[in-house]
Parts: sequence; structure tokens; C-alpha cells
Amino acid sequence: MRFLACIVLAIALVAVAFHFAKPLPSTNFDESFLPKASSVRYIAAGNDASVAGLFWIKGLTELGESYLTGKEYAYLGHVANLATELDSLFYTPYYFVGGVTPINATDTSDFVVLRRASQVYPENWRLSLYYALRLARGPYPDRAEAARVMRRYFDSPDTTIPDHIRTIYRSFELDTMQMEVALETILNDVMQPRFKKFRSSFYSKTYKLLGYTGVLQEKMNDPAYDEIKRVIDGLSDGKIHPQLAYKHLLQMKKPEVAPADTANGSVDSASVSEANNAAATDASVVTPADSLN
Repeated sequence: MRFLACIVLAIALVAVAFHFAKPLPSTNFDESFLPKASSVRYIAAGNDASVAGLFWIKGLTELGESYLTGKEYAYLGHVANLATELDSLFYTPYYFVGGVTPINATDTSDFVVLRRASQVYPENWRLSLYYALRLARGPYPDRAEAARVMRRYFDSPDTTIPDHIRTIYRSFELDTMQMEVALETILNDVMQPRFKKFRSSFYSKTYKLLGYTGVLQEKMNDPAYDEIKRVIDGLSDGKIHPQLAYKHLLQMKKPEVAPADTANGSVDSASVSEANNAAATDASVVTPADSLN
């Protein structure tokens, strides 16, 4: 009982001290000038991880104040880079920067942080996905590199990885190809046994590739989506010859609407009608492989 009383008294003394203590003076730390990690290590005296945490906490504090004051805070990527240079295993900056940075942000200071995250934690597909999306959708799109970053997760033994993440590298690759080459690539994947369980993802990829857009509900009500699904299913099941499937899907490419004629302010209805007729599909065009003989 005597020990408990001592503990309570000590806690009370600490609380009173904090209550009457004067606030610490401002450090006037300016993130626009950050020291190099190599310089910080000299004064860290082996406490790199602790110093990294201090820099990161200060950066988060400034970020929070920017939300309250409405001022822009443009140094989070730089602070995270310094913190993870000092301690490359410091996970929080990687996850936080990847989560709060818009994928189309023009500021690329986060790239070096996300690249380091992908290298230090290669088993964490979420960190790699942050980096891949920034590469593909950022101000300087590099979809080939985005595909390289995500390709390793296709055959990963990690059973928690969703199917759409395993095959997302293909989406980045397809974005770098011409339409005809990309369509051929999709059909080749459809026929490969290792892609068998990802068949449903080929519907959306082909739908988008052929120029169609729309949310999930719109796609489900679109006859073009149903036809794409029928062709891919038939090809995967060996009921449709690959060349016939390829030719038929090419014919389904959504026609581009002719620009308005500035002379008379109207659209050339004849050209639009001709394009629509060329894109019209007939189920009889796709012939089962059995009937080719």
C-alpha cells in the first residue's frame, strides 16, 4: 500500500509540473531548408532512427497546421526522404506519403520515397502499388516501369494479394502498346492456362481497349460488353478460333465521332453513319472452330 501511495504521489507531482511549466520556445524550423542525411549522421551519434523520428514528427506537425490554417505544405516528401534516408526501415513515412499523395500530383518529391519503399519492402504490394500508380499517372508517365514494379506479384505465394493486383502489371503494359498489339496480347493471355482464373479481368481490359467507357453498372447493360464477354469465353473454351476472335473484336472498335463542320456547324451524318455501320457486330461473324472444316 505504501508503494502505491508513492506511485500516486509521483504521478501527481509530474502532472502539476506539466501544468505550471512554461511552453517550450519555438524552434523556428524551416522545412524549406533540410540538411543532408550524411550531415545529420555526424550529429546523430549513432541515433539515426531516433533523429529520423524527430524529423518525421515535426513534418507531420507542420502538415497538420497547414490543414488548420489553409496554407499549402509542400515539404512532406522532402521530410519523408530525409527520415527514410536516416532509417530505411522506418515504415510509417512510406505508407503515409503513399496514402496521402494524389496519383496525379505534379510535385514528384515523393517518387524517391516510394521507390525506396518498393525496394526496402518488396513483399508489401501496397507500397509498390503506390509507386506504380504514381509512375503511370504522374506528370511524367512511365507505364513500362510501373509494369516492372508490379510484375513480381503475379506469381507471389502471398495468398492475401487480390487477383486484380496480381494482373495489374498487364494493364500498365497494355497502355504502352498500340491497340492492335495490345488486343493480340490480351487474346494470347486468354489462351494461357496460368491466366485461366483471371478471365473476368480480360472483359474490362478489352472493353476499355476498344474505346468504350463506363462504370460497372453501365458496362453490364452495354451489348458491346456482353459481346466481348461471349467472344473471350468462346476463345478461352476453345470454341472460337483465335483469328476469328481477333478480327471480330477489331471490328467492334468504337468509332470516333466526326468533329463538327465549322462551316455549317453540323456533323457529317453520312461519315458517322458509315463508321457506325463498319463497327456494327453480328453474332454470326464469329464462327465456332468446329464449323471451320
